[in-house]
Amino acid sequence: MKRLFMALAIMALGSTVTLAASVTYRFSPVNQWDITKTASYWNPIVQYVEEKSGVQLELKIGRTSADTTSYVLAGEVEFVFSNHLFSPEREALGWKVFGRRNMPQLYGQIAVPEDSPIRKLEDLQDKTVVFAGPEAFIGYKVTYAELLSRGIQVKTSFGGNQNAAFAQMFSGKADATGSNSMLIEGYAKRENKQFRILWTSEGYHDLALMASSKVPEKDVQAVAQAFFSMHNDPVGQEILRKASETVGLSSDAYFVPATAADYVSYRHFYQTAPTVLR
Repeated sequence: MKRLFMALAIMALGSTVTLAASVTYRFSPVNQWDITKTASYWNPIVQYVEEKSGVQLELKIGRTSADTTSYVLAGEVEFVFSNHLFSPEREALGWKVFGRRNMPQLYGQIAVPEDSPIRKLEDLQDKTVVFAGPEAFIGYKVTYAELLSRGIQVKTSFGGNQNAAFAQMFSGKADATGSNSMLIEGYAKRENKQFRILWTSEGYHDLALMASSKVPEKDVQAVAQAFFSMHNDPVGQEILRKASETVGLSSDAYFVPATAADYVSYRHFYQTAPTVLR
């Protein structure tokens, strides 16, 4: 009987180990582009990280950036690439920064087509300004806060993602757009479009790789190291190059370690932001 109990205990232990090894974590990056381009960029990267880390990952993105963030706030994902979690209320959720993309700082920008008659922010009074979505920190909250601070009343519109917002502006459905410098530069390069920049904010670090407090530290470290080592591995380097080319990013857009201290400018924004944007 004693041997039987031991055998059952060993079998139970084996089942537990197998179960733990089969856990799949959901990874939700903010939709910086339309859903097709977002998936094209992230799918090969996530597959590489999964293979190198031994941690099973599943890409989970919504139709819009707001949809994707709703998954995060509902606790339906364990890893994110986002800058939507730095308000005081959301910081209480316990997400931990562990990395970011090695990109120049991002700047909020308000822009119009180069041939637009609009020359300064004040010309936007009562005009339509299109943004990716209400969750876009740099592209919406930072840029709209500037308009509010100057008392410039505009009609706001949301495209669902930044590509759609740009398309609305260039088609004449909106007069201007709020975005960030990286996405404006990438769209201009891909689509051969020219912008006139009316205003540029202070700099902010690129979006953060973050892990939920529910994820064991060993899994976080394994995933982090896989991200950080990509650009030193010829295979990972080629994946990054092709993925970046797809969306108009620099080939140097690889991943590096980061901490919460890298995102202090985000926290400063919320200290003075209009209540409607907090």
